[in-house]
Amino acid sequence: MATKKKQIVKKKQIDSTVKVALLGFGTVGSSVARVLAASKFPGLELTHIFNRSVERKRTSDAAKVVPASVVWTEDIDDILNSNVDVVVELMGGLNPVEGWLRKALTAGKSVVTANKQLIAYRGANLAKLAASHNVHLVYGAAVAGGVPVIPGMLQGLGGDQVTRLSGILNGTCNYILNRMEGGADYATVLADAQQLGYAEADPSADVDGFDARAKLCILSRIALHSELDPDAVMTQTISTIEAIDFMYAKELNCTIRQVSRAQRDGSVVHARVAPMLVPLSSPMAWSHGTQNMVVASGRFGGDVVFSGHGAGGEPTAVAVVSDLLAVAQNCGTVQLPVRKRQVAGEFLAPHYLRFVVDDRPGIVSSIAGALATVGANIDSLLQRPGHPKHRLPFVVTTERSLTTTIDKAMKAIAKLDCMLERPLCLQILVPEDKPE
Repeated sequence: MATKKKQIVKKKQIDSTVKVALLGFGTVGSSVARVLAASKFPGLELTHIFNRSVERKRTSDAAKVVPASVVWTEDIDDILNSNVDVVVELMGGLNPVEGWLRKALTAGKSVVTANKQLIAYRGANLAKLAASHNVHLVYGAAVAGGVPVIPGMLQGLGGDQVTRLSGILNGTCNYILNRMEGGADYATVLADAQQLGYAEADPSADVDGFDARAKLCILSRIALHSELDPDAVMTQTISTIEAIDFMYAKELNCTIRQVSRAQRDGSVVHARVAPMLVPLSSPMAWSHGTQNMVVASGRFGGDVVFSGHGAGGEPTAVAVVSDLLAVAQNCGTVQLPVRKRQVAGEFLAPHYLRFVVDDRPGIVSSIAGALATVGANIDSLLQRPGHPKHRLPFVVTTERSLTTTIDKAMKAIAKLDCMLERPLCLQILVPEDKPE
């Protein structure tokens, strides 16, 4: 009898209509509305949309798919005081969004969000709040857009001991670097990315690594069971990469990608987001356009690769709607132990060093001397013909060295009076790289 009663209760939960409110009707929010309208999922009903300057959004072409019954508002209290069951947050940022979602969870409303900064910085606390009020906090769209990395790691890799994560977590940077690989210059490609909606007017979150850093911290919590302080994770901008770097990378059988890496070593997690030389044989070199790719390395299961489109409204909307369906059907989430971990940015790896100099005798010996002083050795020297002596770019690669060791040498080299630009230092990714 008890079993039959449980089945009846469960059936009622599944059959009942789940009322949904959207916070934000931008690129992703309007795509979510379009997916819901096109798919007509039984049991899901969009009832409210919140947005600033709501009248402009309500009369836009994107709003034509929204049912006439939906309440449009620019007053957040209309959402928080309504009878909606799930709040879908697609606005981004920490404030005032965090306060709104705390109120929603406390009021017994589940939350679906694609807000990677919020989850990276506040996710653990919000998850505890959701659990205390017996509601859901789901954020599968916060990492890799439409690629099911988060549910895949929670449900598919929960039984393994993942020791290392590496991948391409920002579709905008992948688009920019992929275009530069074909010969375009950074400024032109960035402008194109902004026009296409891949990059914001202020692109710093993408190109300086902050977006990927937040995603790496979320994945570290799930896969490595490690709570990281995002601000402690080292980042390096892609804006200093030039076309000449792709030419030299090709000579080294590599290309350049923004790579996010995290590896647990006892109580410490080594983590970094930076442009790196990636061997052409690596799956990450095959990732083009706005594609994302994550490689999870497990103790028992080995490497598992997730890949797909990580930027754009519709891929992200697919992840959001999938989360909505999971909440509507009251699907449970695997709960794994998580501990706060110390963060270090140290990796043992070969390095690519690019210099632009006013050529004169003794430059190479000065660079070699600075590297030798810190215990680093030159592996190769590359100099392409056709550049003027008064502005000569050339490259030195090193044998495996610690990140901090190379940084010390680069500070000394940058002070040489022959240097016309700040030298560029990139790690070279090799499969067996190990942190120190």
